[in-house]
Parts: sequence; structure tokens; C-alpha cells
Amino acid sequence: MIHYLNKGPDPITAQPIMTPEEYIKLYEKFASGSCTPEEEVRLLEYQDEFHLPETGDEQAINPADKQKRALIYSRIRESITERPQQRRTLQMWGWIAAAAVIVLVSGIFFLQKKQPVQNSMAVNRTKKSPFKAIKPGRNTAVLTLANGSSITLDSAQNGVLATSGKTAIKKLANGLIEYSSNNTDQSAAQPAMNTISVPRGGQYTIKLPDGTMVWLNSASSLSYPVAFNGATRNVTLSGEAYFEVTKNPHQPFTVHTDNVDVKVLGTHFNVEAYADDKNSKTTLLEGSVNLSNQNSSALLVPGQQGVSTTGQNIFTHSVNVNQVIAWKTGYFLFRENDIREIMKQISRWYDVEVEYEGNITHKTFGGIYSKNKDINELLKGLELTGLVHFKIEERRIIVMN
Repeated sequence: MIHYLNKGPDPITAQPIMTPEEYIKLYEKFASGSCTPEEEVRLLEYQDEFHLPETGDEQAINPADKQKRALIYSRIRESITERPQQRRTLQMWGWIAAAAVIVLVSGIFFLQKKQPVQNSMAVNRTKKSPFKAIKPGRNTAVLTLANGSSITLDSAQNGVLATSGKTAIKKLANGLIEYSSNNTDQSAAQPAMNTISVPRGGQYTIKLPDGTMVWLNSASSLSYPVAFNGATRNVTLSGEAYFEVTKNPHQPFTVHTDNVDVKVLGTHFNVEAYADDKNSKTTLLEGSVNLSNQNSSALLVPGQQGVSTTGQNIFTHSVNVNQVIAWKTGYFLFRENDIREIMKQISRWYDVEVEYEGNITHKTFGGIYSKNKDINELLKGLELTGLVHFKIEERRIIVMN
């Protein structure tokens, strides 16, 4: 459980006193290089005062835990007082999130400083990792055409990949797949269907025939027509995708999943609908969407998430949208996630199998980590909590207590 400092204005600055949750959010911004100067000052102001409350709970903490907590705060202060030019260097080398692996356990968060690796010699001088290197996912997908033929997109040449009627399917220089057509006849016959499939350990971006942008996460697939004719635009999703739908009030856009339909006119939203998850989750960032299943319907406003479970009513709640779409922006961002939830995301992105041995902790973790790095740093950061340990055998990760 996270312990919060008492709310109320700071007697000197007249600003609300910062809570641990707010402190962590601000540090995440700092680690990603997006803090304003005013926010950096606020971090520095609280570096010495941020602490867990000295309540009766303090009596229950054993000396070893107190010592560990003292070390945690020492590293917080050490990391936050880095000179600004040092932080910019970290950004230049792509170590934005890896510069600080933050692990939150029962209200305490741990900062592990990392140094930027600038050349191969620096890599050779580092301590050998206890884990075998498992590289992160990459841009890869397979496009299946209406005639059943398949195109591996990451290895395909740029230019026109195929044609379907009057629609050309192109791969652009940046790897984006787009559809272009000279067909203005909206009363044409039912167009051919294509499916883009992203394997475990992959991600891909596609521009649909109407200009809608779709980012597909690992182990996901999207089926759609090569042209949106008629009164509606319909696509079918399995897995997870982020949509930026081109606005067209005369032609609503609907995402169909196994247990929920997401209907929009033009908006930005994320849909998570993996077959091995019991819930489908739709998170709205901009505009509005209507969710419906066999039991109920719900209208979302920005910042809300709708959760649909087969045979049950849809329920909505407010969420941190940055956490939901962190996968799209290149991060793992955990907040009060248990180890099984974390490992499910890790297994999809790194294309590994996960097994569990012994009594696995039910405590929750939080942190931010770059998806562009190998798996070693993330696992080592989690092990530093002392609550979980890992063993790697080929592409299988064994989680132990």
C-alpha cells in the first residue's frame, strides 16, 4: 500500500504538499527529459523531505528494511541532483528511461542509476550480466492479402507491394504501410479484406485506406477492407492497438473485438483485447467513443477506460493514460502491477516463455524502463527489490521468490 503524506499547502510556498505518488510521476517526467524548470526545482525541494510517514507502521519495519530504505532515499537524492547537462547526455545516447529504473514496492521506490554506453569498449568493461542477452522486439509484421498470399513487411522493398482493384498497397521509406486509391465510387461492391499480423516480439504501424493511423502491439492482428465503401468503416482487432481515427461524421468507425465493439467518429484511443486476457480494455485519450457488448453500453470521455468482460456489463473508471500507451512510446510503465501482469507484457515484447516456481509474491511493483534495451536491466531492477528472482534457460524465464 502506498503511504501518502498529509494533504495541505506548504507553509512556505503555499503549494500543495507532494504525495509519494506525485513524486514518482514527477520523477518519471524527469527521467524522460520532459520536466519543466519549475518542476525540476520542485523535485529538488522535496529530495530531502520526501519520506514515508513516521507512524505506528514504522514499528513494524525491521532494522534490515530500515537500512534498505535509507539506501533507497540516498540513491534518490544522488540521482535527482545530477547536473542537467549529464541528463541531456543520457537522452542523446537513448538511455532516457534506462538511466533510472524505478521499482515501487509497498510505498517505497528504488532508483538504480545507469551509465550511458557510448561504444563497444565501454560494453566490454562492464560487469558481465548474470542473464543471457535477450534482445527486444522490433518492427515486424506479415500482411495477408485477400488472395491468401503473404508479405513479410520488414524485409519487403519500399514501393508498391500489391494492388487490389483500384487500391495500391505501398511501403514507404519509413516502413509505414499505406493504402491509396483513385476509386471515388462509394457504392462499389464489398472490397477485399487484408490482415496485418504482428508476432510476439514485434510491433508495426499502418495507415488505413481512410487515413486512420494504427499502431499494433506485439501478438496482435487487424483485419480491414482495402477501401471503406458504404455507410460504416469496420475493422476487427485481436490483441492491442492504438488508433488515431480520421474524422468522418457520415461514416462511423467501429473496432470489433471478441467481447466489445468500439464505435467512433474520429478520435484517439487504445484497445487492449488479447485472447488470453479475460477483459477487453478501451482507453480514450481524445474525442469520445461508445462501447457496447451483449449486456450493456457505455460512453467514454477522455481519461476514462471501459472494461468489458464476456457476459458482464461494461464498467468505466479513470486511468493514467500515459501508462496505458507507454508501449506505443517505447516504454514499460508499471504502476501497482503484480509480477504476473509485468511478465505477461515482457513475454510478448521479448518473445519469451515464462514459468513460475514456488510462492510468488503478490506485492505490486512500479517503474519505468525503455523497451529498446535487452531484458537484463529490467530483470536486475526487479531483483533489487528482494521480492523476486529470475533464471533464464534459452528463451524461457523462470520466476522465483
